[in-house]
Amino acid sequence: MSLSVREAVVAFRRTPLLSILSITTIAFSLFAFGLFGLVVLNIRKALDTVEARVEIRAFAFDGTDAGSIANAASEIQRLPGVLGVVIITPEEALERAKADMGEFSDVFEASFLPTALEVQLQPGHRDPESVKRVANRLRSFEFIEDVRYGEDWITQLHRIRNIAGATGLVLGLAFAIVAMIIIGATIRMALLARAKEIAIMRLVGATDGFIRRPFLIEGAIKGICGGVVALGLTWVATQVIQHYLAFETVFFDARLAAIGVAAGALIGLLGSAASVNRQLRRV
Repeated sequence: MSLSVREAVVAFRRTPLLSILSITTIAFSLFAFGLFGLVVLNIRKALDTVEARVEIRAFAFDGTDAGSIANAASEIQRLPGVLGVVIITPEEALERAKADMGEFSDVFEASFLPTALEVQLQPGHRDPESVKRVANRLRSFEFIEDVRYGEDWITQLHRIRNIAGATGLVLGLAFAIVAMIIIGATIRMALLARAKEIAIMRLVGATDGFIRRPFLIEGAIKGICGGVVALGLTWVATQVIQHYLAFETVFFDARLAAIGVAAGALIGLLGSAASVNRQLRRV
């Protein structure tokens, strides 16, 4: 293995311009992939922010005793996926209404506002089915007059999330395949430049594994270097967008950044493997 690593390093030194060209090509292909990933990440964040506002509000009939409402709140709190239940009294509802519509605060009276249960749901339990299940349980209480949670809005939000997820997966795979093809092409250039050397190694009895190993290591190293450069370019693009467009964006955390660089190494390895195998069949 140490000999293979040394051969890969020697190959970098022997053809520095070709190596730099390969890394640059890999970096820009992964940069495009990284920008797409950043778009998907920020779309997901925006959807999560909107989804966090999903809640169910149940309104009780006038005159319902506080004990019945408290018991219902306790029961709903124990349902799977429920994050919390807040009892909103008419007085509290009045204060909220005045705060939301200050210029019309003088037209509100607490006597017109019913006691309500405000139910918040846990992340992962805000899909239409989960929300509807909790809403139906609230409707089963005799003292509940009305339950509202924006069913159509939640359905549309869930549909958008599914479409965004499926689109992100398909386009992400497409970008990865394109990056792999580009990396394979750059490795093939290096193979063609050393075709005579490979033929001589085959003549003296070198195995395919021995010949293949330095190129695989070289491809992985180029993938890592390209991944690091692409990560830096993506960060610069993020800063430019935030500075000139005044648009707050989320960048990859350390875990996602490490996964991105590792993906670059894997793509470089797979691209090299495909090119080396093709070249060895021709020698």
